[in-house]
Amino acid sequence: MSKRNIRVEEVTIADTDEVAVLIGKLLGEIMQVIGENVFDFDCGRSANQLRQFLDMGRYNAFIARNHAERIIGVITLSESCALYAGGRFGTIPEFYVEPEYRSQGVGSALADAARAHARSCAWSRLEVTTPPLPQFERTLAFYEAQGFSLAGGRKLKWEVQP
Repeated sequence: MSKRNIRVEEVTIADTDEVAVLIGKLLGEIMQVIGENVFDFDCGRSANQLRQFLDMGRYNAFIARNHAERIIGVITLSESCALYAGGRFGTIPEFYVEPEYRSQGVGSALADAARAHARSCAWSRLEVTTPPLPQFERTLAFYEAQGFSLAGGRKLKWEVQP
């Protein structure tokens, strides 16, 4: 498959259920590698959240379709701001390509759409986090091939309790 056989488009409300399934697959792969259930993910609830996020206007998603119109990949973008970044910037919270379509230009096409969106929003940068585990070296190599460079740090979380 080449980029010519892939159509990348912005997610619509009609796509949210399928996109939630892909994000669920992404999180399942991550949990399998790290050996822990670190995500509380429900496809139905997440599809509803995705619809809300899209309505907010600071969250965007792009999907890749194959020649049969099947959604085979997704990348999500969220706007943030920070002094270290010089103002507004974007993050890639989720990025997934179906395993049978990896290394076929799908991820590159989605990354192209993300970079174009970042430029159109006048973001200072686009950031992505990948776990610092040897199992994610291929993922890191992909991002580097797409022009991303290491910025240091690890992802930590603190969950707000009511």
